[in-house]
Amino acid sequence: MSKGPDARHPAGEDRRDPLFVLNMHRNFTGVSATAAAVTSRQQDRYDLRLVGGPLPGCPEPIGFREAIRLTRTPPPGRPFHIWHVRRNPEMRAGIFARDVLRLPVRLVFTSSAQRRHSLLPRWLIARMDAIVATTPAAADFVPNVREVVPHGVDIERFHPAEDRARAWAATGYPGTAGIATIGRIRPEKGTDRFVETMIRALPHLPGHTALVIGKATKEHSGFLERLRQSVAEAGLEGRILFPGEAPAETMPDLIRSLSLLVALPRYEGYGVTPLEAMASGVPFVASDEGWFETFSGGGACGEIIAGGNPEAAARAAVEILSDASRYADLAEAARRRAVEHFSVAAEAEAINRIYETLWSESAQTRL
Repeated sequence: MSKGPDARHPAGEDRRDPLFVLNMHRNFTGVSATAAAVTSRQQDRYDLRLVGGPLPGCPEPIGFREAIRLTRTPPPGRPFHIWHVRRNPEMRAGIFARDVLRLPVRLVFTSSAQRRHSLLPRWLIARMDAIVATTPAAADFVPNVREVVPHGVDIERFHPAEDRARAWAATGYPGTAGIATIGRIRPEKGTDRFVETMIRALPHLPGHTALVIGKATKEHSGFLERLRQSVAEAGLEGRILFPGEAPAETMPDLIRSLSLLVALPRYEGYGVTPLEAMASGVPFVASDEGWFETFSGGGACGEIIAGGNPEAAARAAVEILSDASRYADLAEAARRRAVEHFSVAAEAEAINRIYETLWSESAQTRL
């Protein structure tokens, strides 16, 4: 970017273009994690305002009313403000601002779902000004896709531990090594598959402790109770733990302390936890959902399990963790592939180009 004054930004003003990122979800989810990673990278380039709830590494959020106030008039030298939205409530808020209040706003939406959206999301998505799809498969289900931009991972925040055994000991969990699944506790996320996998695998992995990191909503409290009962019946209460949701700021330390990440969802639009593990030098075992097959690099970084079968997943976990040479190769390849192919810096730059294209197209239309 030019550092000299220009017509769009008079001398003495912040020369960065404004950008509004909406985060209107009370929980920290996978969408939150990907939004945080990109937004933290964008704040040096744009005069960035986070609207709604906080995200780690991002500016202090402002309220929706303040966002409305700040976008009543176009920014200097630009015909409109850009609001980046990622969920239904955020799309609704953006449409209200643009179409009801008639504010100079354009809406950019990130879509990762690899299935047909239900009626309301389809209606909302059709009214976005530009869509970023995270995979070619996701692009097939939405209109007006400007570019396919895979989610990336912050390779500086997520990095390998200097001493994994010491990192695990620092977590305070029992045993000498850790395995985890991370995500909401519910059937769609395959939490039951993970528990069954660990019931089969842990007898062959002395010293390993399994963690179910995440929480169950009230709707899935019975599902969680059945999982706890299965663990108790297997006599593994001390080795398969349910510590609940981990704060976002502690997640990098937790993931780099693991020896293996397991992700066996029945459906996943993209799935970022294997990427976070890869950047941390942690191999993974995953179902053939989301974009996990592409992450794995043909098995160089982890094992893909057809149908998320727990018996096959348990066998893969034991084989990986019982072969020191293979494990070292997987861990090294995982970190290298995350750095070379799935950096959040590359994701942020691709999204920034979409913003610039929108502004440029509008300027050309006025000529």
